[in-house]
Amino acid sequence: MIKTIKTMSKQEKERYTVPRKVQDVIPVRRIWPDGIFLVGNKFSKTYKFSDINYLVASREDKESMFLTYSELLNSLDSGAVTKITINNRRMNKANFETSILMPMQGDFRDEYRKEYNQMLLDKATGANGITQEKYITISVVKKDIEEARAYFSRVGADLISHFAALGSTCGPINAMEQLQILHRFYRSGEENEFRFSLRDSARKGHSFRDYICPDSMEWHSDYLQIGNRFAPPTPRTSWTRIRMPFSPPPGSGCVRWPFSNTSRWTD
Repeated sequence: MIKTIKTMSKQEKERYTVPRKVQDVIPVRRIWPDGIFLVGNKFSKTYKFSDINYLVASREDKESMFLTYSELLNSLDSGAVTKITINNRRMNKANFETSILMPMQGDFRDEYRKEYNQMLLDKATGANGITQEKYITISVVKKDIEEARAYFSRVGADLISHFAALGSTCGPINAMEQLQILHRFYRSGEENEFRFSLRDSARKGHSFRDYICPDSMEWHSDYLQIGNRFAPPTPRTSWTRIRMPFSPPPGSGCVRWPFSNTSRWTD
């Protein structure tokens, strides 16, 4: 076990290079359409899972969920790095109205549609317009993409079965979905402006980083600024956190930036 931990620690260490542009702080080196990313020297894949009703469950059900969750943790490969991300993000009102609310039809049922839409709006604003998404990301060192794809196929099947036993749904997300998540994080307020095509970018020789990176990024001694948003450093002992996918430059006085959730950003 100690030998495995030492091996993983060596694999985590990467040579730092000073970024010359904003795109360089995003460590993703290569992407594949099925959602596998090459981050540093590791292949990673992210799965999205839904919440379970643990608080309202009975004592017997809670004990069963706890044991099932223990089986899930024990099923994870000790040679891989597993991280759980809790992403709290602001709901886009325009997207909510176009995708969720019922459009008016100009008939006698519009009165009921308005009442139903108002109920949905009250529910959404009652939670301060915050939506929560949960992800589990697995990173592992493999020789090539084929070996990594076979590994994630096996691990993904195990994750789906264990989450199903918990009463939760779990499934992989593809490259476009992951890039959209990163775009939301780096370019908050511009969610509707995400436009990217793997085929077109490959044909034109464009980097996917150009479509998700922020306009500017500044490190300071006690805070980080991305665009017009600011974030303070938080203790590294935070259990639920979103790790910034980059390291601060040497001498900046900053640690690697974990956050309890994205709501810590201030516009």
